[in-house]
Amino acid sequence: MDPYLIARWLHIVSSTVLFGTGIGTAFQMVCAMRTGRAETIRSVSSAVVLADAVFTTPAGIIQPLTGLWLIHLAGHSPTAPWLLVCYVLYVLAFACWLPVVGLQIRIRNLAAAAVEAGTPLPAEVLRLYRMWFALGWPAFGALIGIFWLMVSKPDLGF
Repeated sequence: MDPYLIARWLHIVSSTVLFGTGIGTAFQMVCAMRTGRAETIRSVSSAVVLADAVFTTPAGIIQPLTGLWLIHLAGHSPTAPWLLVCYVLYVLAFACWLPVVGLQIRIRNLAAAAVEAGTPLPAEVLRLYRMWFALGWPAFGALIGIFWLMVSKPDLGF
């Protein structure tokens, strides 16, 4: 099989997993948080943390590796302006995602403790959720920007 087709297929599948898991788990987390129910938030945030470990992390590692492979196979300059912008956007998305993982774990743990103690959710959960929500938007925008750059490969002129 053609190495370029393999690399492109792996890159597309991993980007789909990365983006799809991100938007899917974000939707579930928003819905869970809207209930205000500790049991629901514990259950959903546990699944979100697991999805990040099983899907998002491997896809996030595969993306730059297959990207570099594609750059090599396609003969693109690794310093092409559109690729430089992609690198910056990927680092931005990663810089937002990393603290999000910690926030999800803390939300899960606080919700679990509330369920076990039979107490309401602590106010800290809402504060952590607001930070989680705010960090999701730049990561989402960065990935959308990368998709556009990958498809259009524009001449950015710098």
